[in-house]
Amino acid sequence: MTPSERQNHEKQVTARHAITYVEDGMTIGLGTGSTAAWAIRFLGKRVRGGLSIRGVPTSIATERLATQEGIPLVGLADVSELDLTLDGADEVDPKLRLIKGGGGALVREKVVASASRRLIILVDASKDVPVLGAFPLPVAVVPFSAPVVARRIEALGASVKLRTGANQHPFVSDDGLHILDCAFGKIADAEGLARHLESIPGLVDHGMFLNMADIVVFAKGDQVTERRR
Repeated sequence: MTPSERQNHEKQVTARHAITYVEDGMTIGLGTGSTAAWAIRFLGKRVRGGLSIRGVPTSIATERLATQEGIPLVGLADVSELDLTLDGADEVDPKLRLIKGGGGALVREKVVASASRRLIILVDASKDVPVLGAFPLPVAVVPFSAPVVARRIEALGASVKLRTGANQHPFVSDDGLHILDCAFGKIADAEGLARHLESIPGLVDHGMFLNMADIVVFAKGDQVTERRR
């Protein structure tokens, strides 16, 4: 098994375990990314077998996949609270602090997670880190403000790169935002950095999810472990 095959296998093992938290009648947040996509596929199979749930997607891509899988979808206007959200992460530290946003859906992901009773994070072993920061921190910005925000973040010590997509045009999120990928290196004070970032005009949100995850499900090979807040 190649490293990429092993990682994909671990994502599937994690997803199969995580969906055991989903019960009949629940309204759940559906995350974005490759691991969350496996959870959606496995949930679709359960729905086709009779499971009754409703999903709130965190991206257009997730909405499409959930629809293909036959999962009924609702919007945040239709529910007061979600029972749980299943989502992935780019990094997880020992205190269950996360970096998310590699797929560009961090704003919707954070909104849906904040509206949920429980946030369950699904990751393969490679995402478990002692300190956040090896993965560049995604920051969502209003396009007009991107140059100013980038300079403010560089002043905090980061190397900042505007994310690009096809033909090297700026990546545009589902909400019409641009993404700055900010390489801070090891983030010694995640909470302090979050406060600095949240004070910058034009910055819509950052990819640090602090004090939000309730359970993180890790897979290493076929072995599943959980870390709880």
